[in-house]
Amino acid sequence: MSDATLPPADELAQRFARIYEREPILEVRGLGKQFATAGGSVQALRDVSFKVHRRELVCVIGPSGCGKSTLIRILAGLETLSSGQVLVDGKPVSGPGRDRGMVFQGYSLFPWLTVKRNVMFGPEMSGHPHNVAEGMARQWLELVGLSDFADAYPHQLSGGMRQRVAIARALVNEPRILLMDEPFGALDAQTRAKMQTHLLDIWKNLDVTVLFITHDLDEAIYLADRILVLKAHPGEVQEIVEVPVPRPRSPAQFSSEAFRATRAHIEALIHPPVVHHTMPDEEAAAPSTMIRFTAVDDNVE
Repeated sequence: MSDATLPPADELAQRFARIYEREPILEVRGLGKQFATAGGSVQALRDVSFKVHRRELVCVIGPSGCGKSTLIRILAGLETLSSGQVLVDGKPVSGPGRDRGMVFQGYSLFPWLTVKRNVMFGPEMSGHPHNVAEGMARQWLELVGLSDFADAYPHQLSGGMRQRVAIARALVNEPRILLMDEPFGALDAQTRAKMQTHLLDIWKNLDVTVLFITHDLDEAIYLADRILVLKAHPGEVQEIVEVPVPRPRSPAQFSSEAFRATRAHIEALIHPPVVHHTMPDEEAAAPSTMIRFTAVDDNVE
């Protein structure tokens, strides 16, 4: 791979130096999580440590079973940790708080409330008067482009629109950190691409830090400043990858050398090459025991 196809090293160094100069908003120290089972316990996460800086967008990716969703639920205060610490602005997390907003993969909206009332729910629960909460909801619905649907109900919206409502509902409380657990995983490819671009537009215009869980490598590279790669059984930090793709991002960058090189590197971390061992002659010669459900002369090779 030619160095000319990647951004200059000094340009990348300056970009990440600016990120690291900002204060850490989220700090995870030696986080561990065990789940009790009938036979004892299972270690889901072990010694996970990292920092996320103000206005940074960090994605977390890893193989199935690496504990991504468990991690973000602990960060949100929805799950207890077994060891270690989670700090937001230097203060230990002991439960849910307004400093963290959460967007789930499921739409998690109240189906009996209108779009506007869904977004108003948080401010009203925080003690804001009805008219103030309504004004806040209208402001955030305008930001996510859903002002015209304020009086609609969730079942009347498309999947992408429902997730935009969920994002508005999470942001209306002005959290320091927006936690997103595979929020676009259930969307079709076109809607997912639109939502990724929409999220970048929102993030660019707000003083908010984003931690985004995904299983999609392209999504992680397209969105993130850095990518936290976990390995499974138990979940541990394998590597933190600085994404060399320049900002502002665009779909055209999916075919760039920087994008493809980053993707290949992360793919190799998550799915290392399989080593094939030579079988003994008798094993190699053993007939297949696969049951056939088609005529033996109906070959597909």
